[in-house]
Amino acid sequence: MPHIRRLPETLVNRIAAGEVVERPASALKELVENAIDAGSARIAVTLTDGGLTRFEVTDDGCGMDRDDMLLALERHATSKLPDDAIEMVATLGFRGEALPSIASVARLTIESRVRGSDDGWRMVLDHGEVIEEGPAALPPGTRVRVEDLFAKIPARRKFLRTPRSEYIACLDIVRRLAMARPEIAFSLENGAEGKTRKALTTQADEPLATRVSQIVARELKDNAVEIDLMRKTPHGSMRLTGIAGLPTYNRGVADHQYLFVNGRPVKDRLLTGAVRGAYSDMLARDRHAVLALFLDVPPQDVDVNVHPAKTEVRFRDASGVRGFIVSGLRQALATGDRRSAQGPDRKAMERWQQEPVREEPQAALGSIFSGRDWTASRSHVSEPRPEWTPQSSDALPTGRAEEAAPIAEEAQDYPLGIARGQVANTYIVAESKDGLILVDQHAAHERLVLERLRAAGTGDTIARSQALLVPDVVEMDEADCDRLEDAAEGLARFGLSVERFGPAAMLVRAVPAAIAKAESGKLLQDLADDIAKHGKNAESGALLLSEKLEYVLATMACHGSVRAGRVLSVAEMNALLREMEATPRSGQCNHGRPTWVKLDMEDVEKLFGRH
Repeated sequence: MPHIRRLPETLVNRIAAGEVVERPASALKELVENAIDAGSARIAVTLTDGGLTRFEVTDDGCGMDRDDMLLALERHATSKLPDDAIEMVATLGFRGEALPSIASVARLTIESRVRGSDDGWRMVLDHGEVIEEGPAALPPGTRVRVEDLFAKIPARRKFLRTPRSEYIACLDIVRRLAMARPEIAFSLENGAEGKTRKALTTQADEPLATRVSQIVARELKDNAVEIDLMRKTPHGSMRLTGIAGLPTYNRGVADHQYLFVNGRPVKDRLLTGAVRGAYSDMLARDRHAVLALFLDVPPQDVDVNVHPAKTEVRFRDASGVRGFIVSGLRQALATGDRRSAQGPDRKAMERWQQEPVREEPQAALGSIFSGRDWTASRSHVSEPRPEWTPQSSDALPTGRAEEAAPIAEEAQDYPLGIARGQVANTYIVAESKDGLILVDQHAAHERLVLERLRAAGTGDTIARSQALLVPDVVEMDEADCDRLEDAAEGLARFGLSVERFGPAAMLVRAVPAAIAKAESGKLLQDLADDIAKHGKNAESGALLLSEKLEYVLATMACHGSVRAGRVLSVAEMNALLREMEATPRSGQCNHGRPTWVKLDMEDVEKLFGRH
C-alpha cells in the first residue's frame, strides 16, 4: 500500500490555484475584488495581450504595509472576515487564497502604501518564491502585477485561448464589477502589437441607469425601466434594484443579462429562470431580455460559499426569491408597458429616399401658363405626358385613407393619435400631434386579447377547475409524490386538484379549465421537477403552473385576434388605438415584437429635405 504523505506547500498552492485561477480573467476578478474591498475610489486595469503576457490592477484603497503583505501571501489569511461567522460574509471574498494561489503559478509583483504613510513596500514572487523586496515609491493604494501566467506549467498554459478571447473574458469581468459599484471609477486598457486601446472608462458616483447603459449599450437607457422594490423577510428585507429592458429591446443570446446578489456578480440558474419566467409572455423563446438586476438580501439568507469562484449562490428561501424577482420585474415592466422600442429601425429608415432623377433629357422647368418649355437647350413646346395607368388590377395599392381632417382639440392628448388609414390591410396609419405612427393591427390586437383573458381570469376565473369525468392516476417516483402532496393546497388555488393515491401515484381530480386538454402525467412531472429544483414551498409549483397558463392564454389570444389582411373601418382603428393606450404591456405583442413605431415629425421633414 502506498504511504500517505503531506504535500509540499508549493504543490498545495498550485492545487488551490486550480480552484481559483483558471485563466487570466479569473485571477483578474480576484484582484479587482480585493481592490473594491480595500475601499478604493478609483481602480485601473491594464492588460497586455488580453492578460496572457501581463495584467495589472492599480487602486487608491487603504493599502498594506510589509507585515500585511507577508500575511496576504499566506494561505487562509484574510482581512475580509472579521470573526468566525463564515455565514455572515459582507465582502466580495474571504478565502485568503487568491494572492498565494496566483503567486504559485505566475510572476507576481505587489507594491503598496498605506494611507498616511510616507513609504511604500514592494515584493516580487516567481511561482511561489520571494525573489525581491524593498521600499517602493507610489501613491497611497496598491498595485498588483501578474506576468507570464502558467509559464512554468505548460499543461495549464496550453488550455488558454487566443489573446482576443482572453481579453473579452477580462472585459466581461470588469464590466460586471463596474456595474455593481457605481460609486467607484473604473478604467480598462488593453495593449497588443504595440497599440493600447482604452476599452472601459466610467466616472465615480454615476446614476445606476447611466452606468449600466454606458457599459451595456447606450440606447438601453431609453428602452428600459428602472426597478426599486422591497419585501420584508424573517431576517430583514429583500431589495431588488436595477434596470430592465423593454421586451421589444432584446437580444438573440442571454449574454446581456447581468445579475448580482449583495453586490456580487453571479451566474445563477434560479435567477436566470426567474428572469425567463417574468418575460415569458412578452418574448419569443429564442429571444432574451437585456437587464441588470441587483438583489440585496440579509447575509444569513444566502450562502455564497457553494462555489470556489463564488459565481453561484444558494438561498434559504429559493421560491420566495424567485417569486419576488418575477413579480418585481412584471410590476416594473408594467410602468413602461405602453412603450414600444424607441423609434423605427435605422436600417429601415435608410431605405426611405427621394424620388430618383431620370437620366433621359427632360424639361428643367415646365411652365404652368402656356405649356411652354423654359429649358435653355430646347425651344419647342413640350408634348404633354400621358397620365399613368396601372397595367393590371394587381398593381392597385391596397391602402385606404380617410379625409385628413384636423385633429380635434379633445384628441390632442392621445399618445397614439387618430387613425388616418390602413396599409396592406395590415398596418394602421395614425397621426399624432407630433408625428406619424404605424401600428401592426394583428400584433396589437393579440396583446389586447391576452390582457382581456388575463383580466377576466383574476379572482376565481382562471382557477376555475374542470372536473375530470374519470380521475387520472399518474404513477410517479415516491419523492415526487411527496413534493406534490405538500404543494397540493397551493396548486388548488390555480385549479389543479391532486391527492395522494398510494405510495407512488397521484390522483388528478380536476385541472384548470384553460389547460383542460393538457396531459396530466407530463404536467405533474414538470411541477414535481420544479418544486425539487426551487424548494418544497408550494408557491414554486404554483408559479410554474401560472407560467404554463400564460403560454396557453397567449396561444388563445393569437387565434382570437384580428388577423393581418382584415379590412378595418376608421372607427374600428380608432377603437383599437384607444384600447392600446389603456392596456398594460400594449407596446409589444406576446412574442416581444413592437406593436407600433413612431416617426417624429422632425424625421418626416428630414425625409423631404425640409429640416
